[in-house]
Amino acid sequence: MDTTLDDPLVGQTLDGRYRVDARIAAGGMATVYRAVDTRLDRVLALKVMHPALAADAGFVDRFIREAKSVARLAHPNVVAVFDQGTDGPYTYLAMEYVSGCTLRDVLRERGALRPRAALDILEPVLAALGAAHRAGFVHRDMKPENVLIGDDGRVKVADFGLVRSVDTVTSTTGAVLGTVSYLAPEQIENGVTDTRVDVYACGVVLYEMLTGSKPHTGGTPAQVLYQHLHEDVPPPSAAVPGLPGILDQLVTYATARDPELRPTDAAGLLGLTLDARALLGDAELDAVPPQARAEDRGATEDRTSVIPRPLAAQPPVDRTSLLELPDRPGATPERAPVPPRPRGPRRATLLVVVGVLLALGIGTGVWYINSGQFTKVPNLLGKTEAQAKSELSAAGLGVKRVDRKFSDAFDRGTVMNSDPESGKRIRGNGAVVLTVSRGPELVFVPDLKGKPLEEAKAELTRSGLAPGMVTQAFSQDVAQGAVISTDPVGGQKRSTDTAVAIVVSKGRPVQVGNVVGRPLDQARAALQDLGLKVEMAAEEVNSPFPAGTVANQSIGAGTQAATGDTVTLTVSKGPRQVPVPNVTGQEADVARKTLEAAGFKVKVERPLISFSNTVDAQSVPGGQSAPEGSTIVLRTKGL
Repeated sequence: MDTTLDDPLVGQTLDGRYRVDARIAAGGMATVYRAVDTRLDRVLALKVMHPALAADAGFVDRFIREAKSVARLAHPNVVAVFDQGTDGPYTYLAMEYVSGCTLRDVLRERGALRPRAALDILEPVLAALGAAHRAGFVHRDMKPENVLIGDDGRVKVADFGLVRSVDTVTSTTGAVLGTVSYLAPEQIENGVTDTRVDVYACGVVLYEMLTGSKPHTGGTPAQVLYQHLHEDVPPPSAAVPGLPGILDQLVTYATARDPELRPTDAAGLLGLTLDARALLGDAELDAVPPQARAEDRGATEDRTSVIPRPLAAQPPVDRTSLLELPDRPGATPERAPVPPRPRGPRRATLLVVVGVLLALGIGTGVWYINSGQFTKVPNLLGKTEAQAKSELSAAGLGVKRVDRKFSDAFDRGTVMNSDPESGKRIRGNGAVVLTVSRGPELVFVPDLKGKPLEEAKAELTRSGLAPGMVTQAFSQDVAQGAVISTDPVGGQKRSTDTAVAIVVSKGRPVQVGNVVGRPLDQARAALQDLGLKVEMAAEEVNSPFPAGTVANQSIGAGTQAATGDTVTLTVSKGPRQVPVPNVTGQEADVARKTLEAAGFKVKVERPLISFSNTVDAQSVPGGQSAPEGSTIVLRTKGL
């Protein structure tokens, strides 16, 4: 049965623009519809908040925050947000429509995926989250339902409805908002989130793709929450024997219960994922997994919901250190889980061991630390981009990429952050990600009226804006080549890098007179008296005008020109001499056509009494030459 038939929004048009065609999915806070933007004639997805929640300012604020956050990402693996608005009781987001399915659909249909397929999905997800993390956002609700796989194979992350700023401390006193199967322990225990909660959730999603089931299951959400707090995510090979140890390590590292033991953000986990793929052969990547446990596929805790937080967590279970695991029967380093929150000196040792193990991609049980292979990142804060690159080069380090972010604290073009940070150790041939300030997010447009064009462009660039289209106009009071006005006008605030259109003065207008046919000296003097410059064409031309007069002028008579504009004059060589056809003895009408075809004008003279129309004589005899365009007189016979 088609449930969309009972939906009151299907068939309606929101804001006079978005026609709702069908319901796609319904969640705890909103329903998603397939719609058509009637203004642009394109299919899109319309995410409409449940009307009952629209009265809650907190939910509305979260909804609007999603629109603003995602609109700033502009990443190919993030579902784009086009518009946000309210129509009566309906608050909505207009988003990119992805025709396909969710990762949850794939897992329900196929169960466990081959390692290659799992990594093919994980990598674009991490790229999208990495862009969000570097832009200052945390998703907080990563799960297979929010991973869209298009019919064309593209992978996109959706539903940034729980997004928070990285530097915002999120602490909910009575509840945890999120999906219980993918919550990091610190989300449950403290309600404080940063980029590492997304890393944890991605580790759980990778485990689920490799095994077909979730690592923590239970009859109630509370049981699942308890396991997140007190039990490590097991290595995937425990559920699917034969999986490579490097995949166990990847899951273990991403899902460490201590957030300090995880990669700091999705970009860090992406780097380790790419390293892991490089260490796997085709046979390992394409190994067919056994059928996943059917009872785990229909788990009921996939939905985002508000779950009461336990008042106090139970003491963590003491487990064997990674360094001691090789002495346990049946345990190998590449399959060993990371222990939760080690105490005392062991924690620091464990952090180094696990970090090196995963960063180097070593999964054979033989690994080592050679401190001579590492270099400290120099202090780059406040340096210009060029200075930072020079110092990194001098230290034997490279630049992986340069990100740019707004900042009120750092001048435009200076380094505001680096990854790894200044003072942190990095492999001697490693590369650093620089974050360079774009300056304040909003800047004042400078007042540029009267300034020369090049000076105005330079001032816009210094202000963090971009010189836009340049047009010209006449002006009575602004000198030629100087700025008349800008759009937006000076004094307004605009986002950094906004293009500013510039109108430049052509000077005071003058009316150009007609000098064609006049002697050259007279024509030059008349134009110069108007404030115009005069140049001569390189070659003279034949024209109906006498030799030495003006045959043509580059700015036509009656046209407005600016003072100082240049008019090019072409000098006449006089008319071209053309041979005259002999038309004597021809009928007058035939003779006229012959002469006109040769470029002459024709006048026919007839005697007072004449019974003949035959040409008896012509003013220029046939065979002689005459000026092109001159008049040939024909006389017919008389009595």
